[in-house]
Parts: sequence; C-alpha cells; structure tokens
Amino acid sequence: MSVQSDEWSRDPSVGRMRQVFAWMEKAQEELLKSLAISPFDARLRHAREEALTCFERTWPVAARRGLLGTEEEVAALYLHCLSRGMRLSGIEVPHDLPQRNEEIDKLLQEDSL
Repeated sequence: MSVQSDEWSRDPSVGRMRQVFAWMEKAQEELLKSLAISPFDARLRHAREEALTCFERTWPVAARRGLLGTEEEVAALYLHCLSRGMRLSGIEVPHDLPQRNEEIDKLLQEDSL
C-alpha cells in the first residue's frame, strides 16, 4: 500500500506559514522563560486570546506597510501583541520586553485608539 504524499507540504505558502508559526512559538517560549512564567499559567489563556485578536487586526496592516518581510518580523509582531495581552491580564511584563520596535509600537498604539 503506497502512502500518498502530503500535497500541503509542497505548497510554498503553507511551508512559509509553518515557519512563521514555528518562529511565533519559539518567541513565546523565550518570553515566558525570561519572565519565569509557566506556559500553563491560567492567566495566559486571556492573554493569548487578547494577543490573537490584536494580531489578527494588526497583521494585515503591518503587511501592507511592509513591516513583515521575514518570519522573525511576524513573530516580533505577535510577541508584542502577546506582551500587551499579558499586561491586560495582570502579568507584569517589563516595558523593554519584547525588544522595542518603533514601527510595531506605533501600529499597536494606533490599534488601541
């Protein structure tokens, strides 16, 4: 019996999205580790929901502005959204985390208005 090949794996856009999500996961892990927060902390549920909402609103705007040329830049946007969600959820996140990005900060500020 032959195994059908995964057609999705041959689609370049699917491959890119998999890379983007891998970068996002890695960035999240590093942030939680630097804050000494368990990935299972109950407060993260609300923070992640907020981050998803923020990310879904800001990603298209950031892409149109040319801010997201690499997977790392997409992950940086998500990390900023997650940090904002964590702060809204009562988790103390130093203002220098994640690394400041003037363009992303401006975009998130516009999103808050």
